[in-house]
Parts: sequence; structure tokens; C-alpha cells
Amino acid sequence: MQLFADASQRLEKALQYVDLPEDALAYLRHPKSSLAVSIPVRMDDGSLRVFQGYRVRYDDTRGPTKGGVRYHPHVSQDEVQSLAFWMTFKCAVLDLPFGGGKGGITLDPKSLSKMELERLSRGYIDAIADFIGPDVDILAPDVYTNPMIMGWMMDQYNVIQRRIERAVVTGKPISMGGSAGRDTATGLGAFMTIDAIAPLLELTPSDTTVAIQGFGNAGSILAVELAKAGYRIVAVSDSQGGIYASQGLDIPSIVHYKDSNRRINAVYCEGSVCSVVEHAIISNEDLLALDVDILIPAALENQITDANAHRIRAKYIFEVANGPISSAADEVLKQNGTLIFPDILVNAGGVTVSYFEWVQNRSGLYWSEAEVYTQLKKRMVRATEEIWQISQQQGISLRTAGYVLALERIGEAISAKGTRDYYVH
Repeated sequence: MQLFADASQRLEKALQYVDLPEDALAYLRHPKSSLAVSIPVRMDDGSLRVFQGYRVRYDDTRGPTKGGVRYHPHVSQDEVQSLAFWMTFKCAVLDLPFGGGKGGITLDPKSLSKMELERLSRGYIDAIADFIGPDVDILAPDVYTNPMIMGWMMDQYNVIQRRIERAVVTGKPISMGGSAGRDTATGLGAFMTIDAIAPLLELTPSDTTVAIQGFGNAGSILAVELAKAGYRIVAVSDSQGGIYASQGLDIPSIVHYKDSNRRINAVYCEGSVCSVVEHAIISNEDLLALDVDILIPAALENQITDANAHRIRAKYIFEVANGPISSAADEVLKQNGTLIFPDILVNAGGVTVSYFEWVQNRSGLYWSEAEVYTQLKKRMVRATEEIWQISQQQGISLRTAGYVLALERIGEAISAKGTRDYYVH
């Protein structure tokens, strides 16, 4: 099944729990606009390569579309459309004045030099400049894109427009108008969700085991925060594989080691001296099947499907990646009693602080990291509590509850413009 068709099944499930105007449903079944572009890039050796790029604006009922740009070999029109679909609901869940957008380029970014990456990033903006803008569609970092790449994109847009438009891109370097706290926002937001819900689940951090698949920016930041709070993180992994230690891992040491060596290892560090501690080498598949209290998929989509869902033994799953669990796997996990906290809530910290950055760019007034943290926590805790209450009151899954909350807000915005009921009655 294609990713978008699978993602759409979540929408269908939520529709029976919300009184949505027919017009809203008609809007939400299709993206507002999609763009596919070819990006010619002169390589360092003089050769010319043409890369495929995409941008989708899914729905802008509540405001300009907002979403990241990812660089990955598996980027496709279907994937980008699915991610834009999820962003639409994520923004509504957090009550942000945005719709959902997403973009990407199909490539292995590790195979390009820094200069080639810059030419590619600027070429992407050249190709989509008429499709984006601070009041139309706002870009942000995603998989294998970072503040420097966002800075290149903003600068190229400014060159094309012949004026400074900081708010067209978020996740920029602070020196170029970025927001304090943006680089850690996704991981921090996920931690705030776990921290807010732990008392309701009667979880005591020191007695709670955690496994994290994906030790990139979001996964590593979340791991650091969980370790600080006393959770026992027994396994982490990246694209090359994972490590497991039943007694728990020293997360700050692993972060330090990865920053220096670009790979993970079960180490304990004192200053700059690191020594390997007892551990087992495991695969990403093995990590997903560990007997832990909390499983955190923080890598890519479709990591848990109907093919491996029966192996999952975690009591709770917090989705830090976008779409890591297929709709078929949802059903298997539900039958096994696993409670899933959905991506449209758990990883919404990034887009929330991107919204703060956009607000700061538009106003010219910039916030401290403490102010950003305070405002992020308010929104993450409120959204967590709202979804939990809907789930409990209606007896539905947390994922469906998240879509119900989002659909109610999107439906209100569509109704405000006039629907069939207004014109017919």
C-alpha cells in the first residue's frame, strides 16, 4: 500500500467521531497543490547531475502551509504528500495558524560535498520560489537538512525577491534570524509529552525502561532529557545498527562519542577519555522487539508494519518519527494492549518552535531560550491533555483522538467560510 493511502485510513477512522461538514471532507481528501521539479547541479568534477525535488501544500484553510524539506534517497511524491497531510493535522492539534506542507529532494546527501549541497539547496529554491513565501508556504529542516542548509535557502529566496524575507524559512542559524531553542525543539517537545502523561500512566522514571530507534537530532535530544529525568534507557540505534545494555546506557557519553566519531557506541566518558562498557550489538529490528516499557521510534516512517507488529512487546510507544507505524500495525498493537501516542502530537515541538520563529521574524522581536521553552511547554502539555481527554471520553485510541481534535479545528475554519448547509438552508 502506498504511504498516502495508508495515512488516509487514519482520517477515515476519525470521521465517525466528529461532525464534519461535507465540504471539509472534500477539501481534505486531496492536496491543494503539488510541485515536482528537476534541479540541475554542476558537480565538483565538472559533470552535471539532475536531481528530483518536490513540494506539496496540502491544506491552507487555517493559514499558510508549513513543513520541512528532507534530503533522502527514498524521497518521493507519495512520501512528501503523506508528510504534508500529517503536517496539516499536526498544526491543527497544536492550534497553530498554519496548514500542512512538505518538501524533499531524492538523493543521498552523504555522497555530495558541502559545495555541491549548497548548489543543490539554492537550485531547489530557484525551482520552487514562486510556490513558497512567508504568507504562502514556509520551509523548515527535516531529515538530513540543518540550519546551514536553511540559511542557504533563505538567502537564495532573498536574492530572487531582491529583499530580505526571513520568515520564508524557519530553523535558520540564529545569526540569520533563527529562534533560540529551535534545534532542540522536536526532542524537547517529545519529552514534555512523556513528562506530562507519565503520572496518568503511573510511570516512575527510575523503574521505566526505554528503547530509542533513531539517534539523530530529535532522538538524541530526547534521550538526554529522559536520562536527566531518571529514565533507564537500555537501547539506542542509528542507521548503522544499535546497542543494548540491560543495566542502562550512559546517554551523555554516547552523545559525546557520536559527535566525535559519527557513530554510536556503548561508552562511559570521563572528560575526553571514553571506555567501552558491557553491551550487546543489536539491529534496528531487534531494538523494536525489546521487552521495554517505552519504545520510541525516532527514525523514518513505516518501521512497524503488519510484518513485525506481533513482535512488539513495549507497553507504550511514543512516535517521534513521522508515520513510523502503519495503519495495519496499529490494529495489531491495539489488540496486544500497546498504547500509542501519535506523531501528530509527540513530534510537534519542531513545528511549534518554527511557528515561534516565524512570529519573531514578522515582529522583529526575539525571545530568549527560556521564553521559547515556557511557551513550548504550555502548548505541548495542553495538546497532550486535550487528546488524552478525548480518548478517555469517547473510548477511542489516542491517534484517533488526535485526528478528532484536528478535524474539529479544521472543520470550524472551513465552516467559517460557508459550507453547503449555509448556502442551502
